[in-house]
Amino acid sequence: METHIRVNINKIMQKIASAAKRCNRSPDTVKLLAVTKTVPPQIIEQAIGAGLKAFGENYVQEAREKIARIQERVQWHMIGHLQTNKAKYVFNLFDYIHSVDRLELAREIDRRAGMAGRQINILIEVNISGESSKSGIRASEVIELIKNVSMMGNLSVRGLMTMAPYSDNPENSRPYFAALKDLQQKIIQEGIAGIQMDELSMGMTDDFEVAIEEGATMVRIGRAIFGERNR
Repeated sequence: METHIRVNINKIMQKIASAAKRCNRSPDTVKLLAVTKTVPPQIIEQAIGAGLKAFGENYVQEAREKIARIQERVQWHMIGHLQTNKAKYVFNLFDYIHSVDRLELAREIDRRAGMAGRQINILIEVNISGESSKSGIRASEVIELIKNVSMMGNLSVRGLMTMAPYSDNPENSRPYFAALKDLQQKIIQEGIAGIQMDELSMGMTDDFEVAIEEGATMVRIGRAIFGERNR
């Protein structure tokens, strides 16, 4: 299994490098985030042994159990929908929270982080496709949310996150990734004090190469590394 994971990671890294080259970017500008939903700690350890340093979890309770067992210093990213009442756990578990999509949640994370004397890196999750089944704030409301969050002393806005609609054709994801990149540029032009717009978390197993071509700095990949989930 360990050899299999290493081979999968090497293949993905080669694809990342090729996609970056096609758009005149350095592969170093793209971070591979291994999605470890349902992946047991011993398998995550194998991925760490193969060189991965950043992992994304969807559920707080599952992440708490894994992080407690994994001793290596790696980055942990919360990428799943986050309920406000779970904010009390995330500030001491995760290096990044990708799924901030409402003011109430941002305020609670800020409050909890302040009590702990920490500053938390966050991404604003944008429902760029407008699908009712997806989490995320509407694109038209993002700038207002960021302006409010910029006044919170314990949160550091680092960029945006989105998920394109499912499709068998990766090219169908391109307009959504391009739209998130355009939104990033609009936010930069606003010149909001204290805001960094250097991260775009977009692209998964089926469409990450297109995402990189459209500006992704983080790609979230699970199945292509670990195989199909058992549940």
